[in-house]
Amino acid sequence: MGHIDDALNRLGIILPPAPKPVASYVPFVRSGNLVYISGQLPSKEGKVLFTGAVGSPLSLSVEQGIEAAKLCTLNALAVLRDACGGDLDQVARIVRIGVFVQSVDLFGEQPKVANGASDLLVAIFGDAGKHARAAVGTNALPLNAAVEIELLAELK
Repeated sequence: MGHIDDALNRLGIILPPAPKPVASYVPFVRSGNLVYISGQLPSKEGKVLFTGAVGSPLSLSVEQGIEAAKLCTLNALAVLRDACGGDLDQVARIVRIGVFVQSVDLFGEQPKVANGASDLLVAIFGDAGKHARAAVGTNALPLNAAVEIELLAELK
């Protein structure tokens, strides 16, 4: 068992199987030591669990957005695990994440939602999980997902 597996166990995290693409793209592309993970939704067993916009009493709360971001991150890590041949200890660092938050008008707390992903990556990878990031609000996402996350990692 590797260092990252130990961290996942310590955090009580079991990575799901890597989600299958829902359109015409591949789950990841490797270029040299970089692995680009396609956008991942907050889904489990093929069902999007967090849908709708974040940011008003009639939609999802910031806390629900944070949970959606965490689930997206777990799905991205499952794809990354496949890209590493099953060994996440091959990850040198998480380089960047892009966090897209379906938001109501005038909502400006996308960075708080994105922190759900960022904090989880640091908890798992330590300093190697610290990354550059974009947190972007949008009016819609595929399958009405509340959050979508893309990830770029460098392998050893």
